[in-house]
Amino acid sequence: MSTPAALGILGGTFDPIHHGHLRLGIEARQRLGLASIRLIPAGQPPHRARPGTPAEHRLAMTELAASELPGFEVDPAEVRSQQTSYTVATLERLRAELGPAQPLVLILGADAFLGLPGWHRWRELFGLAHIAVATRPGYILADALYGGDLADECPQRLTQDAQALRAAAAGAIVPFTIPSLEISATLIRHALAHGEDARFLLPPAVLDYIQTHHLYSR
Repeated sequence: MSTPAALGILGGTFDPIHHGHLRLGIEARQRLGLASIRLIPAGQPPHRARPGTPAEHRLAMTELAASELPGFEVDPAEVRSQQTSYTVATLERLRAELGPAQPLVLILGADAFLGLPGWHRWRELFGLAHIAVATRPGYILADALYGGDLADECPQRLTQDAQALRAAAAGAIVPFTIPSLEISATLIRHALAHGEDARFLLPPAVLDYIQTHHLYSR
């Protein structure tokens, strides 16, 4: 029996979701040959302060953004859960839902990946999913792994071959380069709070939603 096509997992607070998030998902899908991208807004993220925007608004904005992109879907489970949104628990839920043979690809930026040793049960992530690490052009992920816990766990998993994401259900680390987009949710929230124009930083439907519901304004 052939291995199912790989599913990309892209989580975040999405407060609000913007073109940087979406471009990351598009680049991962194209460069790594992923079948689809599942966006998962966090309900109660453990690594930062509770988002200022209610989870249902963040979910609605994510759904609006995904509706315009073929191959993108939204998973509302973390928003609707009362539990802290630990990545390992999310992957356990997806593994139970999709079965042991489904390749799952957790998509992370390089900074988030290098911070993995601070994550809850982080070593278990490799048994649940592959990890695709988005880097800027010229960045060499292997050079950043020396020293610390990542050096013990990751070098043997690191490969440049995206085929590894389809050859097994989990366990590989594949870096891929993306264009640098200097867009952040913090930048957008600041612009909106000060009455500045946020067009072209996020999808028009999301900006319309923000304006309709008076989000991020002072």
